[in-house]
Amino acid sequence: MSFWQNVYAQFDPVAFRLGIFSVHWYGIFYVSALLGAILIAKWFVKKDKLPIPLNIVDNYCLFTELAVILGARIGWVLIYAPNTGYYLAHPWQIFNPFANGEFVGIRGMSYHGAVFGFLIATFIYSKKYKYSAWKFLDLAAISVPLAYVLGRVGNFLNQELVGRVTDVTWGIYVDGVLRHPSQLYEAFLEGFVVFIVVFIYRKYKKRDGELIAVYGMAYSIGRFIAEFFREPDSQMGFVYGGWMTTGQVLSLLIAILSILLYFYIVKKSVKVKKIKK
Repeated sequence: MSFWQNVYAQFDPVAFRLGIFSVHWYGIFYVSALLGAILIAKWFVKKDKLPIPLNIVDNYCLFTELAVILGARIGWVLIYAPNTGYYLAHPWQIFNPFANGEFVGIRGMSYHGAVFGFLIATFIYSKKYKYSAWKFLDLAAISVPLAYVLGRVGNFLNQELVGRVTDVTWGIYVDGVLRHPSQLYEAFLEGFVVFIVVFIYRKYKKRDGELIAVYGMAYSIGRFIAEFFREPDSQMGFVYGGWMTTGQVLSLLIAILSILLYFYIVKKSVKVKKIKK
């Protein structure tokens, strides 16, 4: 386990450099996650014979992924950034990849901010091109989880969002302190497990919109559990009861909204054909 526990000391988070530009593994994995979501979405459109042209899927994914990046960054600035006031006073700095004349990339993304941007973009796109927003949301629910795994692996390789102090044998040293590899826990719980839940449920789907509601519930549970192993953001710490983190509060909120959405859909939406096994 020695190599594993000291993996950060033997791994450079920078994949390669081009002059003053440093390309991090996180950036590579983040872009791979976005592209992977498109490929997975198109695969499910074909497999499940969904009534959405593939060119529309491409356009929709590109449109929403731009919104995801915007939402993720702005969400981090508003929720997690220790100097939110500075960014609000200097909004052009939100997407500035330079610090003191050095290219450092854009660091700090919020999943919950990404969700907000994604939802806004989906409903705008659906209204403009007259497609069902619920069909797009269900497609995203089955397409995002596996791609999300790449994002969390990217966090791990970038040595960020580290875990809490531990004494488990599979822990890794971060600045000399043994910690949980919580990014990988999140990749498993919020990625693989959520995908399995949504993938299985899609066989029993009766109404458009059910999958995104199930996704919201499954993700929130996975994130809530994973947060017990993730070090709280230093600028925020625990926000309730000496144990609950901001991520857990937001996860509870999404879980409640997802449950309400599910019952609303069951009560109001029109039934759709069941996917053949």
